[in-house]
Amino acid sequence: MKAPFKVTLLFMCFVTSLAYSQSIITTKHNLSATGPGTIKATSESEVCIFCHTPHNSTPRAPLWNKNAGGATYTLYNSSTLEAVPGQPDGTSILCLSCHDGTIALGDVVSRTAQIAMTDVMSTKGNLTTDLSNDHPVSFTYNASLATADGELKSPPLSTVTLDHNSKLQCTSCHDPHKNTNTKFLLASKEYSALCLLCHDKNYWVSSTHNTSSKTWNGSGTNPWQHIESAYATVAQNACANCHDTHNANGKLRLLKYVNEEDNCLDCHDGNVAGKNVQSQFAKPYKHDVYAYTGVHDPAEAVAPTSKHIECQDCHNPHASNATTATAPFVNGFNNGVTGINQSGNNVTVATNTYEICYKCHAGNTWSPTSGLTRIINQNNVRLEFDTSNPSFHPIVGPRNNNEITSNLLSPNTASTVLYCTSCHASDNSSEPAGPHGSIYPYILKFQYETADFTRESANNYALCYSCHNRNNIINDNNTFKEHKKHIVKEDTPCSVCHDPHGISSTQGNSTNNSHLINFRTGIVTPSSSGVLRYEDTGQGKGRCYLTCHGKNHNPKSY
Repeated sequence: MKAPFKVTLLFMCFVTSLAYSQSIITTKHNLSATGPGTIKATSESEVCIFCHTPHNSTPRAPLWNKNAGGATYTLYNSSTLEAVPGQPDGTSILCLSCHDGTIALGDVVSRTAQIAMTDVMSTKGNLTTDLSNDHPVSFTYNASLATADGELKSPPLSTVTLDHNSKLQCTSCHDPHKNTNTKFLLASKEYSALCLLCHDKNYWVSSTHNTSSKTWNGSGTNPWQHIESAYATVAQNACANCHDTHNANGKLRLLKYVNEEDNCLDCHDGNVAGKNVQSQFAKPYKHDVYAYTGVHDPAEAVAPTSKHIECQDCHNPHASNATTATAPFVNGFNNGVTGINQSGNNVTVATNTYEICYKCHAGNTWSPTSGLTRIINQNNVRLEFDTSNPSFHPIVGPRNNNEITSNLLSPNTASTVLYCTSCHASDNSSEPAGPHGSIYPYILKFQYETADFTRESANNYALCYSCHNRNNIINDNNTFKEHKKHIVKEDTPCSVCHDPHGISSTQGNSTNNSHLINFRTGIVTPSSSGVLRYEDTGQGKGRCYLTCHGKNHNPKSY
């Protein structure tokens, strides 16, 4: 035998072996008695017969050997779906002739009796006739759909195939004859590879949840070897950490869990993500994500019309990243979230963090009030923080006067701008930032006592003293010389005189409401002349008309 013939024969054997290793023979779709799966025929030796027959097939190509069940399917639908799925057709209806559970696996057209099988379709493989929790199929996927959706790639697509009617079908993602990528997928689902052939999510390239950059090329030392195995699995699963393509528990947007927060807390419970957010929701004061299920909708109005709070109201899981910013600008973990700006207009993407808070705290009927009754009451924080106000804490912009700079602790200055989370956040700095939960009322970072006759201490007014110099205040080393008398000697809380957010210019003025003065009417009552007000008479000067702790100021000048 000549050498060239030997080489050719060896090559042919190699190709035959390779083809065989990637053929249906070695997959679970080989339902013959010699098939590798647990579900197979008891004695039938033919492999292709379970789907195809060379003679007397049904009218469906390619030489289909099963009847259609004739079922009417419940289709996937959601408020964010731009595609229009129809009843399954094309190759999808062929796949469902086995995978909807209405026709026995061994019930083929070419045999008068059913082929006996060792088992029935597993629950996981049985999609049933309810496809509302499965990725939609049998819809036209074209450039118009991609444009309307805004987060889909426009055809022609790489690897993913559409049928002759430009429809996406089961076979757009699955090759029933080859199982190269597991689950008969045309491409690997690891690190979102398969999903990203069609889906082009906004912000995803720079998202922390995009784990595609955490792959290892196999050369040198594995850069991820220090990562715990739980995180390594999360990185590999990518989209599948939150979404199930088939039989999803959360039907809308194919989420793994019905309760929205469970899809986040599956990782953010301290086992995978760096910090334990879940523990924050066990605290007495919190944004209670557990209290609402199925109320939040990504397509809802920017200012929700139904009371609720979910992780997605403040965080966009596809956009979240680790970049940092300075107040008032949005940090990466709040990237890509809707909001309401200082003018009261909806914004598609909030650039300032307070705009996200305004969605619920700017005049909605359920916006929480302070619980402290004042001369001027207001629960619209957008109005309270306006920089045209007579006084305000600097959330939207810097202060409008320099009178209190001597009382500010470094690095705070007159030009400092704060976040809402400068005051409202976890009570423990080692825990996740943000207003998830706190042991203090109003989800405050530090203690802020409001009860009358509270003994002054660094702890009782820790929130105020986190920015304001306690030594200067209680020793009267500031523009107002009576702080010590009121808060130390008379045990009068800061909140009796000061309204911490601010006083809206629509309700107050610079004469009566500078320095956040807005008296609590439950403690402060009118003077003997029936007047209850503060008057600013110049820098470091003022007078009060009131009665407090039995003392009549009618007026009392400072």
